[in-house]
Amino acid sequence: MSGAGEERIAAAFATAGKRAALMPYVMGGYPDLASSRAIGEACAAAGADMLELGIPFSDPLADGPVIHAAATAALASGATVAGVLDVAAALSARLPVIVMTYVNTVLAPGVERFVERLAACGVSGLIVPDLPFEEADLLAGPAQDAGIALIPLVAPTTPDERLAAIGARARGFEYVVSVVGTTGERTAAGDAVGALLARARAHTSVPLALGFGISSPEQASAAADAGADGVIIGSRLVRAASEGPMAVGSLVEAFADALA
Repeated sequence: MSGAGEERIAAAFATAGKRAALMPYVMGGYPDLASSRAIGEACAAAGADMLELGIPFSDPLADGPVIHAAATAALASGATVAGVLDVAAALSARLPVIVMTYVNTVLAPGVERFVERLAACGVSGLIVPDLPFEEADLLAGPAQDAGIALIPLVAPTTPDERLAAIGARARGFEYVVSVVGTTGERTAAGDAVGALLARARAHTSVPLALGFGISSPEQASAAADAGADGVIIGSRLVRAASEGPMAVGSLVEAFADALA
């Protein structure tokens, strides 16, 4: 099973047919579990190449107000890890699913058991933003054994020495955080994105997916122009999720067209 997730992610980047692969973010369980599955299916139908699926957590330190509020609403509606993984299983039949969660969610059932559950649901990758690189061994080996790509994050503040260490061990892709701060919509992608992508690319062989703050098709296009291999759209799509799958699908289609 080792490498299965990496292979599926690599194939998604290779066959995207766009200037950059499109990866929408869906909060599992928001507004409820059935709706989040329908929203993920709408993303797949509208041109998404991969899907980032969030497991709601009570203290999501990397997330801004929109995603934080969605997580709170999902938990209030009864979303559980098991329920979100059922959504992941349904969506992974259509496209690679990358689960995003926090380390307490991984540790609670035990690392091995958690990644085995991901694998059983067909999940391809895992993002854990509050897992420091120095402690990644806790999860990296079991994830690889289960065929799950552990996706690292790098930021504008990451020094070159650390970029090299992270890049050497990256699996699937690197999540390049475009700005300092939490997730959220911003009016511009930032002038330093191209330089950040170039620095990251100098230290790894995996694709680079840019996220945090990309809220318009024009920004997604600019990210592709700057050298991103993938574009992650989070808060803008979560905000649209309150309007239902059709609204999300229309938005994803607009992003896909911008990346064509």
